[in-house]
Amino acid sequence: MDHWDEVRTAYQVARLGTVSGAAEVLGVHHATVIRHIDALEARLGVKLFQRHARGYTPTEAGEDLLRVARTTDDQFQQLAGRIKGRGNEVTGELVVTVLAEFSRVVAPVLTEFQRAHPGLVVRLKASERLFRLEYGEAHVAIRAGAEAPGEPDNVVQKLTDQAIGLYASESYVERHGAPAAPEALKDHVFVSTDDMESRAPFAVWLRQHVPEDRIVFRADDFRAQEEAVRAGAGIGFLARTDAGQFPELVEVMEPRESWSIPLWIVTHMDLHRTVKVQAFLTALKAALGEGARK
Repeated sequence: MDHWDEVRTAYQVARLGTVSGAAEVLGVHHATVIRHIDALEARLGVKLFQRHARGYTPTEAGEDLLRVARTTDDQFQQLAGRIKGRGNEVTGELVVTVLAEFSRVVAPVLTEFQRAHPGLVVRLKASERLFRLEYGEAHVAIRAGAEAPGEPDNVVQKLTDQAIGLYASESYVERHGAPAAPEALKDHVFVSTDDMESRAPFAVWLRQHVPEDRIVFRADDFRAQEEAVRAGAGIGFLARTDAGQFPELVEVMEPRESWSIPLWIVTHMDLHRTVKVQAFLTALKAALGEGARK
């Protein structure tokens, strides 16, 4: 409401019966209380109080205002109590955003975390969209990139380096064999991103070692590339954690450090220290962080 300060002032005057009492509770000068009452009565076009030597007595209109304001104030106090309580508990909602290609490794962590905190509802937003943490669109973002995300007011921590390997399906290997060395890559066909200017380290490496016409299956979605490799369309780069779930895939070249994708945890400074976010960050680092791989 545009004029809540005035309504709140009138509520305190009606509750306490005096301007001085309302001023003390609200922490304002008594002249401010009188100004609020006069302004509200002028705006509503009715008298809210009868003024007398002992103080202010609500009129019928003032009693109506008192009932509405009391209900609103009670609801606000209840809301404040719930919000304060949530700050000390792992309850409510936890919204995590991640690129779709990494959702497979994050979903199990969220599942275990929710199981440990049954009062929690988790929401996993797997999308290419960059969710705005400062607008409350997510509690935690897991982002990929060679450089740490640099938005102001965000807390950024390194999660891990996602290992990327070169894979082919068993059916492809049966038809074409597997490259014994990087020099043999030119004799094979590949699955890769449709963005031939991609700055992903493994995509850059592929362009440097394979003629463009050998990249015969291109897709703009990492999951689509994965499905194409599994179907035998060619050799392609996959996250090692993903590829390990498919027994029909053969690792034709071990992951190189230069192919890896750094993953970052991003939280907004206003939520970073809350119990819920800290508890999830602890679980996430334990499951996927650098320490979990040692």
